[in-house]
Amino acid sequence: MRHESPDGGAGLRRHLPDGGTRPGHRLRFGSGAAGIERLEASLTGEGFATHRHDTYAIGMTLRGVQTFRYRGEQRHCLPGEWHVLHPDEPHDGVAGTDEGFAYRIVYLDPSLVQDALGGAPLPFVADPVIGRRDADPALAACLRDIDEPLDEVERLTLTLRVVRTLVRHSSVRPGRRAPLALEALARVRDLIAGDPAVRRTLAEFEQVSGLDRWTVARQFREAFGTSPTRFRTMRQLDLARRLLRDGVPLAEAAQLAGFADQAHMSRMFKRAYGLTPAKWTAALA
Repeated sequence: MRHESPDGGAGLRRHLPDGGTRPGHRLRFGSGAAGIERLEASLTGEGFATHRHDTYAIGMTLRGVQTFRYRGEQRHCLPGEWHVLHPDEPHDGVAGTDEGFAYRIVYLDPSLVQDALGGAPLPFVADPVIGRRDADPALAACLRDIDEPLDEVERLTLTLRVVRTLVRHSSVRPGRRAPLALEALARVRDLIAGDPAVRRTLAEFEQVSGLDRWTVARQFREAFGTSPTRFRTMRQLDLARRLLRDGVPLAEAAQLAGFADQAHMSRMFKRAYGLTPAKWTAALA
């Protein structure tokens, strides 16, 4: 059976580096904004190792068959179909055929989802694959030209389109619950993100938030989809990626990002992105 991308997918496919034909990984980051990252990727041969993000990841397969193990099941995503990955959910990614596969994806900070939902529970999409008929054409348009800059209005629009998709396909419906101390939790989040190379203490979290450490730990995950420790590691890796893209050597990038050493950074990097720092750098288009 032949599967073809929708018109939007065909347009996207023309921009893939080298058509995705050479073995290995090809990554190209598009224009992003605060809390938003857009990526175009193609893979032939070796897949992504099991890893997890601290963001929502919503992507569309452009070419080939994308397979990934997620929540104990092997999933398949065909051209024109979407996949939805939740914060802190382990997954891998391999080609279902020798042809390899290609996709475009948007990574969205859970804090933006919280803002859009006004403090409602984070959406939970039980089935990570969304069929072509159920896909939102407006969301596909947000990935048609990932190099187009995102101004404040476009950032808001993209966020709302992603959130609308998450809510539409979510098995979690808004209900009554104890309110989260979002402003206080945001102060903890900002403290960590302000300098992720610095290891903060629980006492600092309590001081900046006015909450006890147990409430911080419990509500931080409810609000942002991950723990304060994991959030800090991912911000360290964000810093490390920027340094590596600027040509900073691995050992120096690890030191500047606050990791114990290069080996420590490499372990965390692979757990987050499924590739070692060296392979990730080599894959950049």
